[in-house]
Amino acid sequence: MLLNECLLCMASLYQEPDWSTKLETVKDNIIKRLSGPGVSWDDKSAKLKKYYMKDFFSLTDLWAVLFVTSYVKEIDEQTLTDQRDLHNEDPYPIYAVIDKQCKRREEGDPWFEISPHEAGYSLSGAFVETCNFGSQFDNGSKKKHQPEMDMLYLQGNKLCCRTAVACRESAQDILQCAYVCLICQCISLSPSSIDECYQELLNPVDADPSALEQSSRTKLTECICFIDLCRCIAQRIWGRNYNFLHNMTDESVPAALLQKETRDLIDAGLLINSPYFSVLRKERNIDLIIALDYSDGDPFTTVREAAKTCKKLKIPFPEVNIPSDEGKKPKDFYVFKGQNAPTVIHIPLFNVVNCGGKLTSSSHPE
Repeated sequence: MLLNECLLCMASLYQEPDWSTKLETVKDNIIKRLSGPGVSWDDKSAKLKKYYMKDFFSLTDLWAVLFVTSYVKEIDEQTLTDQRDLHNEDPYPIYAVIDKQCKRREEGDPWFEISPHEAGYSLSGAFVETCNFGSQFDNGSKKKHQPEMDMLYLQGNKLCCRTAVACRESAQDILQCAYVCLICQCISLSPSSIDECYQELLNPVDADPSALEQSSRTKLTECICFIDLCRCIAQRIWGRNYNFLHNMTDESVPAALLQKETRDLIDAGLLINSPYFSVLRKERNIDLIIALDYSDGDPFTTVREAAKTCKKLKIPFPEVNIPSDEGKKPKDFYVFKGQNAPTVIHIPLFNVVNCGGKLTSSSHPE
């Protein structure tokens, strides 16, 4: 089953072992949490500083801490590896993102998936154990371990690029102003503190750090954090992590994926808003895809784009033909079949059955 725009929901469901056997309990727990007070600024600040200790800090970390916590009202530090043996009765969770560099240059394999067992490129078949995803590798050998990304970060990766328009020029100035204000609040930097940080940076460059007063070291640390955040904003760095394929020699993997030490992973919805290519891996031998489409705008864009891309890549996929009079007033479901291809059941959220005569556009009821 494919769902888009649902990572926040999935993360909440998979906190509970075998959640599909106790839906009422899960629902009550989620309602109770969302009705609660939420995450304090102190907790957000502590989490942001924890993220900052990684080798790579990006706007995804910032977005996860400041905004995702406001939606879900918790800091979810569970990892996908933690879930390996907790969901024997539940559907297997696969989270999809895309490689930003591959998307921009239209080369390599943009489709990236993360599951409790492995993380990697769906079409190329290059994977690493999820517990090692994000660690530093060189020619296939692990050089430096990094903490496994938690569910809060994964939710930030999904939400950040869609809401903040990471790959678009519009609203950039507004975002920068908003981020700077929020950063100052989150790391307790007032404008006067920034001035103090600046003065600390004017100290002799050869000064012995161990001789600095504790307060000075703290100010310098906060100042460096602030500068790094500003750099991330200026360069629009989202979802940056080590590339586990760096310097490998493998002819079966596109050369574009082997060169850079880092890769930037962003919301898959910026390419196709349903994760078809994660389930279309040849090894999965899929014969039925149920796609619950919550996309804004044309309710058939995702399935049409998937069919178009599959045709280009010679991946079996059924023909998608929509009657012209149903483009803006879709039925409650569609079944697309093809020879030697999986059957696709496409279910638009907004349709004439759900919305009746109130459906005035393809995305929203009246």
